[in-house]
Amino acid sequence: MIEYNLPFLNYNDLSHSFFCLDKDDPTVGFAFDASAIFGPTYPPDCHDTAMELTPGGTAGSAVPNDELRLRLLLGSHLARYLRHKLETQKGYTATVGIATNKLLSKLVGNVHKPRNQTTLLPLYPQTKTEESNVMAFMDAHDIGKVPGVGFKLAHKIRARILGRTPAFQEGLFYGNTQEAVTVRDVRMFPGMGPEMLEEILSGPGSQKGIGGRIWDLINGVDETDVGKARRVPSQISIEDSYTRLDTFEQVKKELLMLATSLIRRMHADLTEEEDFDMPEAGQSQRKWLAHPRTLRLSTRPRPPLNPDGKRSRSVNRISRSAPMPNFVFNLKESDGSLAERLVQEALIPAFRKLHPEKSGWNLSIVNVAVTNMAETAAETKDSEGRDIGRMLKRQNEVLKDWRVVDRDPLSEDDPIIPNASRNESDGSPYQDTWESDDSADDSTHICEICGNMMPLFAAAAHDRYHSMAE
Repeated sequence: MIEYNLPFLNYNDLSHSFFCLDKDDPTVGFAFDASAIFGPTYPPDCHDTAMELTPGGTAGSAVPNDELRLRLLLGSHLARYLRHKLETQKGYTATVGIATNKLLSKLVGNVHKPRNQTTLLPLYPQTKTEESNVMAFMDAHDIGKVPGVGFKLAHKIRARILGRTPAFQEGLFYGNTQEAVTVRDVRMFPGMGPEMLEEILSGPGSQKGIGGRIWDLINGVDETDVGKARRVPSQISIEDSYTRLDTFEQVKKELLMLATSLIRRMHADLTEEEDFDMPEAGQSQRKWLAHPRTLRLSTRPRPPLNPDGKRSRSVNRISRSAPMPNFVFNLKESDGSLAERLVQEALIPAFRKLHPEKSGWNLSIVNVAVTNMAETAAETKDSEGRDIGRMLKRQNEVLKDWRVVDRDPLSEDDPIIPNASRNESDGSPYQDTWESDDSADDSTHICEICGNMMPLFAAAAHDRYHSMAE
């Protein structure tokens, strides 16, 4: 979309530009001021005028000084338009990052929160001693904040950079460390590169080439494509963390809250409005886009205290999966009643299997999720099959132009039909739209016995019929 709109910019009147959103209809889009990037930038003091005069040029002879910068400018205005539409039509605020790849977009979007956007301008160095904006931006982040570097990978990298196991902050649930190791610390570590990272991070179950992948990420390089949006999410997960959760009544209360949120999310993400021409009494106005087949309950128990009175930090979870109960897909029941049944009939039995002991456990996280989505048939081109029920409901409307309707015999009040004649056998009118010719052409055969006309290829079989009758 950005590529498509680049040639449409009028450098003589940038303040009155138009962004086209539809290749087939040039009137669909929005007006914008292309003389400057919309919203904050990184670095904040960077010159944000998109156009400069050519050497010796005059006013009105502006040309783009950098095509990449111009693309980012268009991206910033498209982001502004989408944020505005999302808020006015759906009521959601959003924070957006505009950059040259997914990694940088995610990180720069966090610079100005909430309800704002930031454009990362990747000005490249003029000399070997200078650093680009991208490297300066990446270097300031903790290694654990880089998308794609999870907790376990960051923990291994910190241990190598520090030369020891990093200490954790007390009272934190997700294993944060009080000893920050920045991207710059990792990049500038002696001998650091893809090979060293491969040595640090490789192990059983590790991804092949993990060292090179992480090295690219900490250098701001991300070659992954922006994937097409799925019709439905691959899973829906709801979780919460707790300072201490060690009684069954507390667990039951929290499971009910999580189950209620889960069902509301399922209704929001997995259903859509049904379009009935004449809805029947009591018929739901929504339909399911997909049915999750699996319900999963996960918990993270805290390990017992060590002899020194301290507790080891653990990130391991235990899970239990079960088939999704069918009653959850009833759209006529309230969210609360469905959540209560889900807790009683599915989540509590799963919890008992995870924790057979009646007491003594201390949970820091509880997660409830639905997975293994089975998409329903629909009319969209990306759906897995056609919705036969909807097709049958709409067939009267779709086929009305091709429907054959029986008519009564021609009466005196009927209009005169040109070239029409009456069937002598039953008196019904028929339309003579074909030029009839009693003479047979080369492709037909007239039987000398019965006088019937037939295709030439059927003549031999017809003759055999008469010979057998004799």
